[in-house]
Amino acid sequence: MLRKIYASDIRFKRMEFHPGLNLVVANKTTDSRDTDSRNSAGKSSLLELFHFLLGSRPSGHLAASKALKNITFSLELDWNRAYPRVAVSRSGARADVIGVTPNIALRQDEFLFDSPSDSANISVPQWNALIEEQLFNLRGDHPGVSGRSLLSFYIRRVGSNAFNEAIRASHSRQSQIDATTNVSYLLGLDSELVNKYKEVAQRENARTQLQKAAKDPTLGRLVGSTADLRGQMNLAIQRIEQLRTQVANFRVVPEYARLASEADTITQRLRDLANLDSIDRANAEDLRRSVEETSDTSSEYLAPAFDELSITLPELVLRRYDEVRAFHDTVVRNRRKYLTEEIQEIDGRLHARAAERESLGARQSEILRELNEGGALESLTVLQQALATEQSRLDTLKHRFEAAETLESSKLQIEAQRAQLRRDVSQDLSERNARIDRAIRLFSTYAQQIYGDMRDAWLSISAGQKSLQIEPHIASDGSRGIGQMKIFCFDLTLAVIAHRENRGPDFLVHDSHLFDGVDERQVARALDLARTVTASEGMQYIATLNSDVLDNARSYGLEPDEYIIRPHLTDAFNDGGLFGFRFDFSNRTSGSPKGAS
Repeated sequence: MLRKIYASDIRFKRMEFHPGLNLVVANKTTDSRDTDSRNSAGKSSLLELFHFLLGSRPSGHLAASKALKNITFSLELDWNRAYPRVAVSRSGARADVIGVTPNIALRQDEFLFDSPSDSANISVPQWNALIEEQLFNLRGDHPGVSGRSLLSFYIRRVGSNAFNEAIRASHSRQSQIDATTNVSYLLGLDSELVNKYKEVAQRENARTQLQKAAKDPTLGRLVGSTADLRGQMNLAIQRIEQLRTQVANFRVVPEYARLASEADTITQRLRDLANLDSIDRANAEDLRRSVEETSDTSSEYLAPAFDELSITLPELVLRRYDEVRAFHDTVVRNRRKYLTEEIQEIDGRLHARAAERESLGARQSEILRELNEGGALESLTVLQQALATEQSRLDTLKHRFEAAETLESSKLQIEAQRAQLRRDVSQDLSERNARIDRAIRLFSTYAQQIYGDMRDAWLSISAGQKSLQIEPHIASDGSRGIGQMKIFCFDLTLAVIAHRENRGPDFLVHDSHLFDGVDERQVARALDLARTVTASEGMQYIATLNSDVLDNARSYGLEPDEYIIRPHLTDAFNDGGLFGFRFDFSNRTSGSPKGAS
């Protein structure tokens, strides 16, 4: 239950609430001007503050206005058995920080180091998570259901157009699926199943958007056709398999760069040896020809020649001739010996090079074999990068294929999915028939206590084509007043069922706008119904009202005095209203008054 609201500014009208019926009344003062009205007394602002302190967004909020942002507002409320009473504080200046006392965000295992009674500052998401867990018993994943959306049914705000339609309380643009998913949770239905309507809607929306994109000359090429994309995907898969095999079989060779350099050096050395061999073989061939051409030049032909010429050589000349011939023979032998030695030296070099070439060839084969069996770490990295790139390309192709498949899938496929979901939801509703009947009877009972037997009232719940259909009905001529009471009975039904089954808090708050256009008799009966229901269910109902509406309800048997919260709100110019001063709230939301006090 909501127990107390107050602020750091002493002008603020501090209010304390109690179990059962609570009436916050706005009076029109005698000194108010003709232009004043109780619309600026702060009734709707009270509900805005409740939402602000219960985790709403600060953007455009009343508490974040220039006149109020430095004021710290606080709310005390019942929490759980471990923390019977919790105080929460928040200001517009530090709207992202929630002060809580005690520290309800403290885990059980942290009690050894921190006292559970200490205050703490927590974030807005943390606070909303605690609200979901403790007030609405939402644990784990709960797709489509949020504490903030659920709170909108407990504290409807006129600024969110929450009084236009019973099923939509968060804002007028809230989708039917989002609204019914949250309502189904409060009623104890399968909210996860109901939320699947959103998946079908998203698929249909994606198909619509893709159809539009496919008609665009540029975007159409980005999507492509399933036939082309399937072929590209197969090629990409083959390439990925090849790269994976290469990576799996790759062996990193230590000192790969050194081995590669050594192999290059050996190759160059083998080239040099081949060149040297070629030169030496040419030289050896020349030397062998020179040896063959070198012979013992004979000088014996001189004597017969001289004889034929009848020239007799003296003995001295002949002796000299013999000496010359002996010298000549020596020169010839020495030349042949020299040429032979040169040939042998060349043959030696050729033999040595052949041995070196054989050794270098063996080493080169060993290096090349090792390099062929593996590679450098850089090469492995390149392979891995190529694999990652190809995998990314395949993922992109898959997304494009899914998009193209969605585009090319017929409307009948989506309708088939929707029809199957509708059957599943219908089956689930049939299995929960007893629960649904209790909700229908409860709503009908509340409506009959307001209107008697003169109007039929029922709650329809069925599996629709595009969402779960939940609609409260009170037979009427379409008047606004009956429509407002339909919201009243609907909210009370949700709050009671959820509270009985520990899925919702024990309070319900209604703004005075809910009673606009409602006959005084129905106002009196509605407030009396809230009194009796909250008393029997152990709950709390808070309503803001103008004093004249309450006075008219008195004439139909309502006795409200003991339920009126003090102090009254007024439209006095100087110190009236909830905040105790008049200011201009320029960042108001739709339906909020320009002036607030």
